[in-house]
Amino acid sequence: MNNQILNSIAIIGGGPAALMILKHILKQSVQPKNIYIFEKNERFGAGMPYGKLGSLKEHVANVSANELPELVDTFKQYLKKNPSSGFKDFSDSENFNPYQVIPRLLLGDYLENQFKQYIELAKKEGIKVFAKNKTMVTDISKLEGKDQFKITTNQSEKIIADKVIICTGHVWPKMQEEKIKGWFDSPYPPSKFKETSNFPVAIRGTSLTAIDAVKTIARLNGKFIETDNGHIKYHLNKNSENFKIHMFSTGGFLPALRFHSEDDAYSSEWTMSLHEIYDYKKKNGGFVDLDYVFEINFKLPIKQKDPEFYNFIKKFSLEEFAEKMLGFREKSDSFDLFKAEYREAEKSIEKRQSITWKEKLAAFSYSMNYPAKHFSAEDMLRLKSALMPLISVIIASLPQSSYREIMALHDAGLIELIQVNKDSTVEPHPESGGIYCYKTEDGKDMKSYYKMYIDAIGQQQMNLKDFPFEGLKDENVISSAYLAFKDYQKGKEMFENHTENVVEGHNNNYYLKVPGLGINDYFQALNMYGEATENLFIMAVPFIGGLNPDYSGLDFCDTAAEKIAEALSNCNAPVIDINPVEEQQGNIQANII
Repeated sequence: MNNQILNSIAIIGGGPAALMILKHILKQSVQPKNIYIFEKNERFGAGMPYGKLGSLKEHVANVSANELPELVDTFKQYLKKNPSSGFKDFSDSENFNPYQVIPRLLLGDYLENQFKQYIELAKKEGIKVFAKNKTMVTDISKLEGKDQFKITTNQSEKIIADKVIICTGHVWPKMQEEKIKGWFDSPYPPSKFKETSNFPVAIRGTSLTAIDAVKTIARLNGKFIETDNGHIKYHLNKNSENFKIHMFSTGGFLPALRFHSEDDAYSSEWTMSLHEIYDYKKKNGGFVDLDYVFEINFKLPIKQKDPEFYNFIKKFSLEEFAEKMLGFREKSDSFDLFKAEYREAEKSIEKRQSITWKEKLAAFSYSMNYPAKHFSAEDMLRLKSALMPLISVIIASLPQSSYREIMALHDAGLIELIQVNKDSTVEPHPESGGIYCYKTEDGKDMKSYYKMYIDAIGQQQMNLKDFPFEGLKDENVISSAYLAFKDYQKGKEMFENHTENVVEGHNNNYYLKVPGLGINDYFQALNMYGEATENLFIMAVPFIGGLNPDYSGLDFCDTAAEKIAEALSNCNAPVIDINPVEEQQGNIQANII
């Protein structure tokens, strides 16, 4: 299609990811004749997290105005044009604190406003935009013999598009919810919680998703009251005397808190460029080594910013570093550690001094997304088992306001964190809620019944079988995601030991099947032969997490959209020369069916 006119782009989903796509389509002057946007819900731009499907007034984002991607208006400019009466801290656009986290519903209003502005900008560029809300895409299929796609909607429409970008956002499947009273497969939408809970409630998880659940059900059973000295206390309602929250966690950690950051919220300069990636692979057996990325994207920045801490960690391997930092956390009571980290974060904010190692770990998490597609299976397994448990805690950036509410519940004796083994399960109770089955730290078997159970471990990664568009599965334009083993014997040994998700290729090489769909550096879908489907882009975060370890947030959406627009601006993704080792691996992967 390089010499053809790009007639139409279809964007499936109209949330923040689609907003960033629109931004970069215009920024890189892609200039299609038509853009179709299909959003199954009512609003554009807000998506699930920043609208009524993911938030109530009490829910706050873990980003502040100074950390938002560049859009048509800054957040301050938006507030000046659209004064907020519903959120008092943001009612004065001139004096609001740009470092203060933003209420999610207010952020959703901002993103919706920016979405509409980009649509108008596209129209001024001569692009026809057909933005269809309350319209669900029911299927997508590739036209036989053509590089085009047919999109079918619940409005009985059939639209042909040259390029399709799938931005369908979060997915919260209902397994037992609505079958079992008191069982909730996710905390979303939070408006579904309407009744008081005069009994203990079980929440699985301690992530930001779990904090969302805590904030909602706590308000149904009592009130947070600010005292004269600025502290927050929690008072139970009279009909909720038996209300308590039990949070269950395999790690036993509450999320780390926000602190003052000195660097930009994110930057594409932090990561390896594609030419650096492919040059490294040519010289290192066709893979990017995790240890190399850890060295250049974590240790070296630490050396420049905090030589003292660098001297402490410089000889640590990735595993040793993670073990050491998690070890410090494991020695402390979860809530005592929570208090200590709050004091550390407050000191950081007051003195405007970063906690360097945490800031650089967050930057590393962002930057490793792009070389991660080129890791060996061994390195991805190391990353998941050793470093991701630490990263997931540190990059949560829990807002201080949420901390104060959790501690108010703790001070009232109404919240408890229970550490469980990884084999713990929750069984539906036939009448209501569930039975939590787990081992205590001293090995005692426990079965605890809860009248209400909320699964709040966050967005889970989805696989090919979960993909909603059957036409793309049938046409062999998408596939599961795989990473090759660098060490043949290691792969063989793991395969023969029946290690989960380790598979054998048709040429007797071995691969790790990772969650989600196969994509390349430009987020183009890969078919079962490892070939790019040039006109199909996957930017639905639940379906690309296996090859993008840190795949959430507006920063990820912005960077991914930039890559997609770069490919669109050339009609096809730029071709990068690869060496015979790379070609061989492509052929090896092609044999996985």
